[in-house]
Amino acid sequence: MAGTSQVAPDLARVEEIVAARGGRLGASIHLLAATGSTNDDAKTGAREGAAHGSVWIAETQSKGRGRQGRTWVSPPGENLLFSVLLRLSCSPARVPPISLVCGLAVREAVAKALGDGDRVLVKWPNDVVVRDRTGAGYRKVAGILADSALAGAKVEHVIVGIGVNVHTRDFPAELEAIATSLAREGAGAPDRAELLADILGALDRDVEQVAHRGLALVHARLSAHDALFGRPVESDDGSVAGTACGIDPEGRLMVRRADGVIARVASGEMRLRIG
Repeated sequence: MAGTSQVAPDLARVEEIVAARGGRLGASIHLLAATGSTNDDAKTGAREGAAHGSVWIAETQSKGRGRQGRTWVSPPGENLLFSVLLRLSCSPARVPPISLVCGLAVREAVAKALGDGDRVLVKWPNDVVVRDRTGAGYRKVAGILADSALAGAKVEHVIVGIGVNVHTRDFPAELEAIATSLAREGAGAPDRAELLADILGALDRDVEQVAHRGLALVHARLSAHDALFGRPVESDDGSVAGTACGIDPEGRLMVRRADGVIARVASGEMRLRIG
């Protein structure tokens, strides 16, 4: 570890807690008080030969980002921000399923922290959300960003950046209606090192199976926790609209259009359709 003098106590023992689980992921941990982007740090590490399962964690990022270049907002010391290097030799077609299984791992850990497995869901393609108590809507608690590097026709490695809202109680006005945190949902003061260890443990169990065999072994779990299933949805660009009817074995969102035809969406953003 380096530059950890400003790391909060609930992350200070992260190496010890992760090592105690005995998994393959997290054997090498880089913990920083501040960085530009843990994904960028992981990319540098990958080029320099870092091992499979190496993890970069930061209390705060100045250039943290989500999908489509969006900024990931996170006050220092409040959330769990990390990237993990996965050296997986697989087809590029496996990268979307890998992102989804990462979402499942985060969902599992968040549900454990909340003590409520029913309200925590995976929102295709890369968010984890908490359903409100009315069941009508949900708010984002975590996001996943997967970047892959190719060697010929094979994936050389995947870097998965994960951000989980943990202690944050006050969000900017533009996020207030769409974001939440473990603390806001009643989890008290979760230990971020334990949360990280839970996520890495679930990933260690499932990610290589998905990389080599696809979603078949986790598809039932994914279907059981699909935030969009049965809901009216539309793509951000308006090209696809209908009712979400599941995620197929290739990781594509299936949308039944008004004419009954099922569209299979491989990438992009989907939102709940109003009206």
